[in-house]
Amino acid sequence: MSSIPSTSSGSPRKGRLLTLWTPEDKHFWEREGEAIAKLNLWISVPALFLAFAIWQVWSVVAVNLPALGFKYSTNQLFWLAAAPALSGATLRIFYSFMVPIFGGRRWTALSTASLLIPAIGIGIAVQDNTTSYPTMLVLALLCGLGGGNFSSSMANISFFFPKERKGSALGVNAGLGNLGVSVVQFLSPLVITAGVFGIFGGDPQTIVKNGAETRVWAQNAAFIWVPWIALASVAAWFGMNDIADARASFAAQAAIFRRKHNWIMCLLYLGTFGSFIGFAAGFPLLIKSQFPNVNPLAYAWLGPLVGAVIRPFGGWLADKFGGASVTLWNFLAMALGVLGVLYFLPKGTGGHVMPFGPEEGSFAGFFTMFLVLFLTTGIGNGSTFRMIPVIFLNLKLREAPEGDEAARAVAIREGNTEGAAALGFAGALGAYGGFFIPKSYGSSIAATGGPELALWVFAGFYLACIAVTWWYYARRNAEVPC
Repeated sequence: MSSIPSTSSGSPRKGRLLTLWTPEDKHFWEREGEAIAKLNLWISVPALFLAFAIWQVWSVVAVNLPALGFKYSTNQLFWLAAAPALSGATLRIFYSFMVPIFGGRRWTALSTASLLIPAIGIGIAVQDNTTSYPTMLVLALLCGLGGGNFSSSMANISFFFPKERKGSALGVNAGLGNLGVSVVQFLSPLVITAGVFGIFGGDPQTIVKNGAETRVWAQNAAFIWVPWIALASVAAWFGMNDIADARASFAAQAAIFRRKHNWIMCLLYLGTFGSFIGFAAGFPLLIKSQFPNVNPLAYAWLGPLVGAVIRPFGGWLADKFGGASVTLWNFLAMALGVLGVLYFLPKGTGGHVMPFGPEEGSFAGFFTMFLVLFLTTGIGNGSTFRMIPVIFLNLKLREAPEGDEAARAVAIREGNTEGAAALGFAGALGAYGGFFIPKSYGSSIAATGGPELALWVFAGFYLACIAVTWWYYARRNAEVPC
């Protein structure tokens, strides 16, 4: 698709296409830019919310499958919980570059509509406990369509806001979008208890719980999202905007692969968002494996809720105090939070790697420490995503000769394009945490009898992230202070 040039004369709009978009111009921003940007943000938020809900629906569906009569092994259930993160992270690599090629409005509408495929598919499949495991695995992989949407959504919103507002705007978009993880874990156990769709929702299933038979509509965990997905797709198509200046070829965006700071920020974002989505995906199964007498779905949703709600605050903190400073101290808090989790774990066959703490463990302490971890992942998500566009914009502005306004305008456009691509690509690599963390738990339990070894590795990784953040961005005379 060819690039559409911008123009500074005539009408600034052609239908839903914005042919003039200069958010760094304060007069333009106050006159009309802010209102347009906010409209696109508030349509983007529910679309991203639904994407996260579909992406993480398997974190609760997998827990319920044995009670429904599905004869899958524990390892197979872990794979179903982890598979959406694997496919979602891979799709994010491609989705990172779609907005400048197709336009943010069109891509948001189409990518949101694609969520109907796994939502309807899962709703049909869980009604039959003879559904084959390969079929379920394919449906789990298709939920990665929701994970892919994050990269394109964040890249799109980054174009609409000026540099000093990017952290807050991206924090709102991602933070409220991330709420989909918590809501799907909270809402699913409720909606499966009633036939809310009547004859259109299918027949109930019978499960045995505490010796008594109970009727459930397991398909509702997926069907409940279908009408909202359709509505959000229509809203995006008719309410959002494409930006002409945001159009760029893949080659222009691919310049980020030659930028050292692209890869550095991918590492840091893996530590923040990768931890958030990985902890969220594995939390219900981890609770069930370590504290078998606790109902995981009664508590697991609170962690992602805390992480999502606090994310905009992380973006605001980064706008106010600097992304690098907030990120550095946040990683220190994350490392300490992991040590807290280790302290409160039961000392079973894997307990020898953490010899202190209560022998039987403490669910209250374990849960509290995980809430601290979710809190810090949310703050870190906001601060690292504020760092990325600022880094790339500043690097480009350094190349523009002082006093040359034309060169400065080009630098801003190219910096925003590369920053948006880097946001999406970092989001892609960060999402692999949603696969590796649950699988790390499983591998650690298989090797040592407990998840402690995996948690020690996480703590070591956070210490490495502290060193990288300090060296490149936070210390005096750092390469790119931000």
